[in-house]
Amino acid sequence: MSKTIRFIDFRALKAAVKMEQVLAHYGLTEQFKRSNDSLSGPCPIHRGTHATQFRVSISKNCWNCFSDCHCGGNVLDFVARMEKVDTNEAANRMVEWFNLDIEKLNAESERAERRPNPKRGAEAKASAPAKPTQAPAPKPTAPKAEPKESAPNKPLGFTLKLVDQHPYLTERRITPEAVTEFGLGYCDKGVMSGRIAIPIHNVKGELVGYAGRWPGQPPEERPKYRLPDGFRKASEVYRLNQAIKEPATHPLILVEGFFDVMKLWQLGCRKCVALMGSSMSATQEQLIANAVQPHGTIIVMFDEDDAGRTGREEVLRRLATKAFVRVVVLEKEGFQPEYLTGEQVASLRLMPD
Repeated sequence: MSKTIRFIDFRALKAAVKMEQVLAHYGLTEQFKRSNDSLSGPCPIHRGTHATQFRVSISKNCWNCFSDCHCGGNVLDFVARMEKVDTNEAANRMVEWFNLDIEKLNAESERAERRPNPKRGAEAKASAPAKPTQAPAPKPTAPKAEPKESAPNKPLGFTLKLVDQHPYLTERRITPEAVTEFGLGYCDKGVMSGRIAIPIHNVKGELVGYAGRWPGQPPEERPKYRLPDGFRKASEVYRLNQAIKEPATHPLILVEGFFDVMKLWQLGCRKCVALMGSSMSATQEQLIANAVQPHGTIIVMFDEDDAGRTGREEVLRRLATKAFVRVVVLEKEGFQPEYLTGEQVASLRLMPD
């Protein structure tokens, strides 16, 4: 039984105890691998087995389970879940385990609260009314240039003439219905010559660009995908213009790539969008937040590789303040959402019943 402690400053406790210490207390250190600022391993809360389903940020002293738990938190939250107790009891146990002088921690926390904040003082001084002086009128300043990331892509004044039948689309198992729905086709002229062209629309439904996919493995000097010069990928979320037409009660599925969206659409997941990569810009974040609203649900399902795992952790951290976010971990290394079968989609609960 843990002894009763009258008051524990949770903030001081979380600053004093690190996740690495707690993992060591449970004898879990050897199960985790370190990579720069993070630790990865199987989730000890639900006793998972996948080596990357549980991630610890060392500098932030927090954790996330991207599998069955679908949640994260601080070191105190972790102990509470492991011990199946409330936070007060978890705090008491941590004090005992690590032989903490709680009175000293509480006192230090109180001193920190009372300590003057130089920045706060400077802000107060800056905001104080100044003595009236005779000063020249300020010179007009030019408006600041809008960051490139947030600048919108201009709607195109043309559409490409495409051939809607190509062996590569058959190889990727894209159905004729999906080819029509997504406007896909082979382009034999211009910038997209020799590629499968994928139309990209903004949230208003305006055509703003094409992505060109080389059919198959491209020669060394050619990239797999090509976007028009000057096109700002970070300003768009692929297929968001169609996703917002779906019922608000349906979850928004967020993936990385074009073909992930197409294959999931074929399996019935019509409210699916792509970042066109594993990172999310501030503009994309706001577009997604506007589309789902605070009571909506977002399902994040990225490729099971290093870039995908890093991206989904960052996306979860940023979108969790704007909507309910559920992360789907694809258990097999290198697996992508486009490889899912109808049975797997059903088991992952990607669509409402």
